[in-house]
Amino acid sequence: MNLLFFAVFLLFSLLVLRLGVVQIVSGEEYKKEVERTEDVVVDTSVPRGKIYDRYGNVVVDNLPLNAITYTRTQSTSQEEMLKVAEQLSTLIKKDTKEVTERDKKDFWMMKHPKKAEEKVSKNERQKLLNNEKLSEDQMNSEIYQLTLDRITEKEINSLTAEDIEVLAIYREFTSGYALVPQIVKNKEVTKEEFAKVSEHLQDLPGINTTTDWERTYTFDKTLRSILGNVSSSREGLPSNLVDYYIAQGYKRNDRVGKSYIELQYEDVLQGQKEKIKNITKDGSVLDSKLIQEGQRGKDLVLTIDMELQQEIEKIVEEELKKTMSRADSPYTDRAFFVLMDPNTGDILAMVGKKYARNSETGKYEIQDYSLGTFTSSYIVGSAAKGATVLTGYMTDNLTPGEHLIDEPLYIKGTPKKSSWFNQYGPARSISDIFALEKSSNAYMWKLALRIAGAQYTRNEPINNYDPGAFTIMRNHFAQFGLGVPTGIDLPGEFVGYKGNTKNPGYLLDFAIGQYDTYTPMQLAQYVSVIANGGARIQPHVMKEVREPVSNSTELGPIIYEKEVNVLNRINAAPNEIEQVQKGFYRVFHGSDGTAADAFHDAKYVAAGKSGTAEAFYYDPETKKNKETYNTTLIGYAPYDNPEVAFSTVIPYSHQTIDPAINEAISRRALDKYFELKKKRAKQGLNQSKVIKKIENLEEVEEIQEAAREQNE
Repeated sequence: MNLLFFAVFLLFSLLVLRLGVVQIVSGEEYKKEVERTEDVVVDTSVPRGKIYDRYGNVVVDNLPLNAITYTRTQSTSQEEMLKVAEQLSTLIKKDTKEVTERDKKDFWMMKHPKKAEEKVSKNERQKLLNNEKLSEDQMNSEIYQLTLDRITEKEINSLTAEDIEVLAIYREFTSGYALVPQIVKNKEVTKEEFAKVSEHLQDLPGINTTTDWERTYTFDKTLRSILGNVSSSREGLPSNLVDYYIAQGYKRNDRVGKSYIELQYEDVLQGQKEKIKNITKDGSVLDSKLIQEGQRGKDLVLTIDMELQQEIEKIVEEELKKTMSRADSPYTDRAFFVLMDPNTGDILAMVGKKYARNSETGKYEIQDYSLGTFTSSYIVGSAAKGATVLTGYMTDNLTPGEHLIDEPLYIKGTPKKSSWFNQYGPARSISDIFALEKSSNAYMWKLALRIAGAQYTRNEPINNYDPGAFTIMRNHFAQFGLGVPTGIDLPGEFVGYKGNTKNPGYLLDFAIGQYDTYTPMQLAQYVSVIANGGARIQPHVMKEVREPVSNSTELGPIIYEKEVNVLNRINAAPNEIEQVQKGFYRVFHGSDGTAADAFHDAKYVAAGKSGTAEAFYYDPETKKNKETYNTTLIGYAPYDNPEVAFSTVIPYSHQTIDPAINEAISRRALDKYFELKKKRAKQGLNQSKVIKKIENLEEVEEIQEAAREQNE
């Protein structure tokens, strides 16, 4: 009896020990395994956050859509899904454009299993079975591929239109995970279809009628390329970012931002998904529990003034059309304008227009090319001379007010080089301010030679030239944002091209903006540095993030507000920056100012620098480069207390006679800015208000109603 009791004691001790290991040591692991096999958590998509402009106008919204979904269980068979697809096809009309030939072959095999099996003979199957190098999966894959290859076109064509529609529905059924609702149809679902399906839900296992959403754009095509796109439920995660998103907890069929603002601020705009725990057994759902309520994404407030953006787009388009109609401007096909706050980096407008072929219609038209403001670069000409003069100050090769001789340069082995206004002499002494006002090339060349430690002697080669001057000048230009990333909060920024050759002639070209290329955004940042007294500020399009609220008349409370980000300060004294500011003032108001005709009579005081650059347009028809000119204009206003800075870039504007399109766009755009500012002051509109009303609510409702009717 003692031995028996002792044995029982040992057994109970082992049992207690084992239970302790299971519950205490490995309890969490076993619990997760049970949940993995028996409890399935499903994420349900929610609408994305809205996008507003700086004054509270809705830019991007969500349009509710009637939707039909299908949810399969873990044990749902292929035959069951096919049966439901056939039933559903009698109630709705499904688009079949996305059905591929491979889909049709798979469907034919499913509809004709015996005939499909006969496509591979017993001998062929046995031969594959006898191949010891093939695993069972590899063997089945070989048989499947042979079957696919042997399905004839006649057999594929035997599928009726009704079969193809069933196939299109079946494709949607199988596109995602078990227990995750798949969108079968969410566009052009008619009221009749929605009602019919709702009435027959008891006969359609897995089918449900619900509400989905799609993005709508209140301002139509305005800034459309910058706003970006969102993937569809079928597209799911972009292939190049699958691993990144899955690591963040996304599912493969989640809808995400694919480009620009939608992509850049995905973490803000993506909502909090509704989480439902499905308790299953043998593949059947026994119960469902809500473990997390869904909430649409947070709202994004942009720095952009959409009314101003639209007005400037009209101006750019009108002026571009005028210039394109001129005989001397055969290659003019694009124009850019950027307006930003030089003190905060807020982008108020970023306009790009391009004359190009419409890929859908095949016709040429003027299209939105706002992306080009930071993804394309051009030779900018004399607009860069402010940076050259300041580089002279910062390297102690020039003092404010210093005079240099403007004269034609005769360098051995090269054509004569001269300023546009002094091609034949005589030599004349000019100041740094006049050099900017009149846009002297010779002044900049002699300054660049000083920086290179070189000596100029008429009709002789350049002596004692240090090619390291390129590095010196580029490093100083970079302080202004020229030739380096501006830091704009959008993906895909381009920094421009840098020339590789470093002989003296190219250094002279660099000094007058005729060598490296810069983007319109870089020019706007550069002139902002001069306007604000030396701070290079990061440009940005995101102003605020706000909490989504159910109140449809006001924006929610601020969660995050973008702060001013000073990237660096240029290494120049205040009096040196003021000297260049005076030069820029003279460009717009001096008797010899190159942009004085455009701005001398403006109701505000502006300052800036114009530029003309020799360029080449590649003609795709003749496959030859055509000589042409780029024209640019940068500036800021008001002069004494700058609140806006701008850059205008017109590539390939003319061949001989300058149409001054850069001046026309700049003047009209600034006029419009101050006109709208005055109007809003009278209306009491303030873009900095914490509590903001949705200003274009009626317009949004009209657009949504029209879109809803079109969908139905």
